[in-house]
Amino acid sequence: MDRVSILPDEVLCHILSFLTTKEAALTSILAKRWRNLLSFVPCITIDDDSVFLHPEEGKKDRQEVKQSFMDFMDRVLALQGNSPLKVFSLKCLTVVDTDRVDGWVSNALARAVSDLDLKIIIPSDIGEFYKLSPKCFDCSTLVKLKINCVIDLTLVAGRIFLPLLKTLVLDHVTVCPNEFETLLHALPSLEELLLVYVMWKGMEDVTVSSSSLKTLTMTLDYTLKTLSFDTPSLLHFKYSGYAALDYPVVNMGNLVDAQIDFFLSDSQLKQLREPDNDEDAHRYSKVWKLFHGIPYVGNLCLLPDTLEVLSMCSESMPVFTNLKSLTIRSDEDRGWQAMPALLRNCPHLETLVIKISVGMLATASLERTKDFHSNFVQ
Repeated sequence: MDRVSILPDEVLCHILSFLTTKEAALTSILAKRWRNLLSFVPCITIDDDSVFLHPEEGKKDRQEVKQSFMDFMDRVLALQGNSPLKVFSLKCLTVVDTDRVDGWVSNALARAVSDLDLKIIIPSDIGEFYKLSPKCFDCSTLVKLKINCVIDLTLVAGRIFLPLLKTLVLDHVTVCPNEFETLLHALPSLEELLLVYVMWKGMEDVTVSSSSLKTLTMTLDYTLKTLSFDTPSLLHFKYSGYAALDYPVVNMGNLVDAQIDFFLSDSQLKQLREPDNDEDAHRYSKVWKLFHGIPYVGNLCLLPDTLEVLSMCSESMPVFTNLKSLTIRSDEDRGWQAMPALLRNCPHLETLVIKISVGMLATASLERTKDFHSNFVQ
C-alpha cells in the first residue's frame, strides 16, 4: 500500500514545500493523485544555476536552455493561479528578460507572499545591475525580505509600505545611504537586519537607524567615512570588516551581546605598529566612539585585529559596567597590548575566555576580589 499518497492534500503539499519547485514538479508523474498537487504548494524555490543549468559546462549560455527556464517559470505560476504563497525564492543567474522577472516577482507579491528571497544577475556583457521593482517595497504581507547579489535598490525612494517586515537581508547589493535610511524609517516592525558587503552608492556616510531593531549583522569590505548606529532597542550586534574613520552616533543602550572583528591586512598591521606613525594612529583614533556606545553590553567577543586597533585608543576606552563575559580570539602575536586597559575597565567581569589560533584554549571564572586587577593584569 502507498501510505504516502493516502495522506491529505494539505500534508502532501507541506511535504513538497521542502523540495525545490523543479523536484516538486517531477512528483506529478508518480500517480494521478500527485498530478495537480503542485498547484497548491505554498512555496516556490527556483535556482536556475544548480537545478536547470547543471552540470554541463557552457549549458547555461545556450539560448534554448534560458528559454526553457523562463517557460518553466511561466507554467508554474500559471498552474498555481492565485493560490496563497508563503515563500518565493528565485535565484536567477542568467537574466536576459527583466520584464518577465518583474512579472514573476509581481505575481508572488500579489499572492500575499510572506518570505521573498531574490538573487538576480544580469549577464556582465549587458553592463548593468537588475533594478528591483518598487513593488517589492509596497507589500502588506512580507515578513522576510532577502535581496542578494548586485541588485540595484535605487528605486526604493518611492512608496514604501512594509508594515509586517521583521527580517531584511541585503547581500552584495547597491544601495544609496539616504534611501537606505528612508527605508529603515518606514519599517515599523523590523527586528533583524543583515548587511553583507553592501556597496554604498555615491556617499560614504552611512546611518543605521531603527527604533525596533533587535539584531544587527554587518560586514564591510572597505572603509566608510562615517558610520552611525541609532538603534536603542538593539540586543545582538555583530560587526566584521574595516573600521570606519568615524562613528558620530552610537546608540545601543540595551545591547546584550556583541562581536566585533575589524580587518587589518599584514601591511596595515605593520604600519600600525611602527613607532611615531601618527597617520595610521589618527586613522583609528575615533574607534573608541563605537565602544563608548556599548558600555552596558553583557557579553563581548573581540577578535585579533580589533584588539590591535583598540591599542591605538586604549586611553579612551569606556568602562563596561555590565560586562559579565569577555571572549578574546587572538593570535600569539596580535592584540595583547590593549588587554591591560580592557580588563581594568571591566569591573564586574565573571568569565574570561581566551582562544588562541595555535589551538590553546583558556577559560577562567573570575571571582571579584579587591586585588584581582593588579594581580591578573600584571
